[in-house]
Amino acid sequence: MSRLFSTRRNLILGALALAFAAGNAAAKDPKELVIGTSAGKYADQLKIGIKPILEKQGYKVKIVEFNDYVQPNFALAEGSLDANVFQHIVYLNKFATEHKLALSPLITIPTAAIAIYSRKHKSLNEVKEGSTVAMPNDPTNQARALVLLDQLGWIKLRAGVDPLRASERDVATNIKKVKLIALEAAQLPRSLQDTDYSFINGNYAEASGISLAEALITEKISPSYINLVAVRTADKDKQFAKDIAAAYRSREFLDITNKYFKNYSKTDYQQAMEAAAVKK
Repeated sequence: MSRLFSTRRNLILGALALAFAAGNAAAKDPKELVIGTSAGKYADQLKIGIKPILEKQGYKVKIVEFNDYVQPNFALAEGSLDANVFQHIVYLNKFATEHKLALSPLITIPTAAIAIYSRKHKSLNEVKEGSTVAMPNDPTNQARALVLLDQLGWIKLRAGVDPLRASERDVATNIKKVKLIALEAAQLPRSLQDTDYSFINGNYAEASGISLAEALITEKISPSYINLVAVRTADKDKQFAKDIAAAYRSREFLDITNKYFKNYSKTDYQQAMEAAAVKK
């Protein structure tokens, strides 16, 4: 009986804590923004480019850095964050659906693409039978790596495979007879000392001191993999969300992108802004 009472008590206390947190989130001054992001260059985009723009408009901006891709969405959904910046639409949709979270994309941001790096070879033409190729083991990024290998002619994916869901099981022919090694994405920079070639996400490359310019080839990034700002669905049309989106769309942030993130894939609105400037 005491155990049942304790369980009920914990559930009640937990519910009260969530209610209290939600109440605080709702009552919070909308001019005080808390934005979550992954450590590294996406945090730098916020610190160097977006935060100063928003602070000029009277916002107080706090940036919280996370070391995983799970907590930022839970923190956003429960109200601890007003927005987060670390994921692409494929991941957001999958995560939100699986965990029944009311989250929505707000605006895309300049993104570091996945690319092939090597410490042993200066060219992709040096690939041969038995060459070791490391790639991410998570489904989304592994699919990106396999699609690029297919485009290079190193492997052939089975006909009709969804490029967003391709896995090692979908390799119909290993044309170059390379040895594929699946590793945690964060471990791929370290793999360079042992492999012939390694696929590395841009943020992990830079976090490990690898310049994006060192890539032997970089994916032509799909709209599905452009990173974005996410907000609670209920907040998407609120003024603070519109102001965050406007900060990313600004000429000021485009200048920051060109100065500090020049090897990143620009967004469609940044490309349009540059194209319009050329025509003048």
